[in-house]
Amino acid sequence: MTEYRWLLPSVMLGDGSEGRPVKRSTRDWIVDTVMFLLACAVAYISAPELSKDPQPLVVTEQVIGALSCAAVWLRRRWPVMLALVATTLSSVLTLVGGAAAVGLFTVAVHRPFKISGPIAALSLLTLVPYIMLGRDESLPPMAQLAISAALVLTIFAWGVVVRARRQLVWSLRQRADLAAEEAKRLERERIAREMHDVLAHRISMLSLHAGALEFRPDAPAAEIARAAGAIRGSAHQALQDLREVIGVLRHAPDEQVPDRPQPTLAGVSALVEECRGAGMTVTLSQLPAAVPDGLGRNAYRIVQEALTNARKHAGGAPVTVTVSGKQGERLIVEVRNPVGVRHRIPGAGAGLIGLTERAELAGGRLEHGPTPGGDFVVRAWLPWRAKEVA
Repeated sequence: MTEYRWLLPSVMLGDGSEGRPVKRSTRDWIVDTVMFLLACAVAYISAPELSKDPQPLVVTEQVIGALSCAAVWLRRRWPVMLALVATTLSSVLTLVGGAAAVGLFTVAVHRPFKISGPIAALSLLTLVPYIMLGRDESLPPMAQLAISAALVLTIFAWGVVVRARRQLVWSLRQRADLAAEEAKRLERERIAREMHDVLAHRISMLSLHAGALEFRPDAPAAEIARAAGAIRGSAHQALQDLREVIGVLRHAPDEQVPDRPQPTLAGVSALVEECRGAGMTVTLSQLPAAVPDGLGRNAYRIVQEALTNARKHAGGAPVTVTVSGKQGERLIVEVRNPVGVRHRIPGAGAGLIGLTERAELAGGRLEHGPTPGGDFVVRAWLPWRAKEVA
């Protein structure tokens, strides 16, 4: 039964090809009306050819011709059946020619070549018996055959071109939809990376200060006040970052969303000072000057994530941050700390995986792991092209 599904009625043929019911649009009504009028016009023009036929045959052909013109309105629901019946009748009846032409065009537009091709071949074959009836004596039979065959092939080719154009438009729309979905996915991933980098830093700061209060309940009041202030500040900043991201996610899809200010390499000094204020021992080397914003942002995120990991896994061990490089060569970012014995905050390693991906997308590479000397090192090499300017 599945081999003959193309013979079954379609719910409605439209530009969609997903099998869903499609109602006639205004354009569809206009096209169907034009097709109906064309079929009627062909029947009217062909009517004089019946002058030599007996009256009963003329009446019969007029009735069948009128019914075939009316059947054009079913071309979207029964395209193949309309083409087969009208084409077969056109081999002996004159007034069905218009409906047969509309049926051939409809099948060429809405069916693949494996279905429309045989129907076009049937249309060519039906020309032979019709011409042999000799109703039109104005042209030789061979000329009639050539002109009729050219007309059939033109109608069929026109339908094939329309189908190809619709498929191209549909394909372009699909590609545009996929591109839009890919852009949304990349934006979601970018937001997730930014939130991981920022919130992991803020939460580790909260954990560090809260741990200090837990293990030193007898600390001086000034230190407790300073730790409480740092906790309040980090929590406030974390909430502010969450509000910004939620605002971006709630933004209308078609509206232009301004990017939040992104950190650069110059912000590493402030980041280190923040960590020192939280009780970490951090040594920072002199930062290179005139680093491009994109390169500096990647370096900042690497330092931020490495300092976050040091707070989580190395306790109060000292950390050394080294950023060096030369324009036209590469920028080297290294964060080194002794391997800690306590794991204050659990982690799945997603941060380092994200940093590795960030470095590779920038054209560089990143390595991390323990050294024979007992340190844990995060080291990244990022290309610093000579043509880049800050």
